[in-house]
Amino acid sequence: MQVPAQVEYERAASIGHALSLLTAPDARVIAGGHSLIPMMKLRLAQPELVVDINDLTELSYIRLEGGELRIGALTTHADLLADPSVAALMPIFTDAERVIADPIVRNWGTAGGSLCQADPSEDLSAAFAATRATAVIQTQAGPRTVPVREFHLGPYETVIGPGELLTEIRVPLPAGAGSSYQKVERRSGDWSIAAAGALLCRDADGIITVAGLGLTAVGAAHFIAAEAEEFLLGQPAADESFQAAAVIAALHCRPVADQRGPEDYKRHLVAELTRRALRMAADRCAAGRCA
Repeated sequence: MQVPAQVEYERAASIGHALSLLTAPDARVIAGGHSLIPMMKLRLAQPELVVDINDLTELSYIRLEGGELRIGALTTHADLLADPSVAALMPIFTDAERVIADPIVRNWGTAGGSLCQADPSEDLSAAFAATRATAVIQTQAGPRTVPVREFHLGPYETVIGPGELLTEIRVPLPAGAGSSYQKVERRSGDWSIAAAGALLCRDADGIITVAGLGLTAVGAAHFIAAEAEEFLLGQPAADESFQAAAVIAALHCRPVADQRGPEDYKRHLVAELTRRALRMAADRCAAGRCA
């Protein structure tokens, strides 16, 4: 039986209390715990202190404010999946949440926890990157904001420092946007073999004015397909453009062969899933599903 190493445990009573506890050496936050606890059992993570923030219910919310979708860090996957405003305005998150793990994990796991885990195979990180979300990090000196595209420094590493806590993710809501998330997995609820998220805006002539592309599990830096995004700007929102962008995304990612498949297979999936995500995002624009 795999058992974590001995660890100290504290339950935070407020955000300020959590921040003070997190100044301790090797302190880690726990909320849903579905990522941290398995890593502790495998001794891949050995924090000296675990800070439980589940009592900070003020960090669990979904609201529209200032032209943004604001998601509290303790919002569960299930809440994000069930929210009608998310489905109407940013269906990329509804798509992603449908294929994240199983109901037990979705009922306990949190949006903030997923982002902070920085697992290369994590779905929400790519969705937040595609939508150009911003992370709000509370420090003892006050809040600071970091674009999600700059939030992850590498696998399992983020910009959050000692004495800091992710409190909110802000997703801009550009007018006329459509979005989608497409994933291939070995079985339902599994980690991605590959996945792609897309956000598009186009003008009255059908020309793409905003393009966001997020990739999961294929070694894309900061979870984005930057070269494909750049190509799409100024192109017609048509299948030819989407296919060309998909090829670019596949060429510039860095998948690694593993038990989920060889490199060439993963590049094939990136191209196909990117094309599908872009097509669905464009269809949702046309259907008026987004603001």
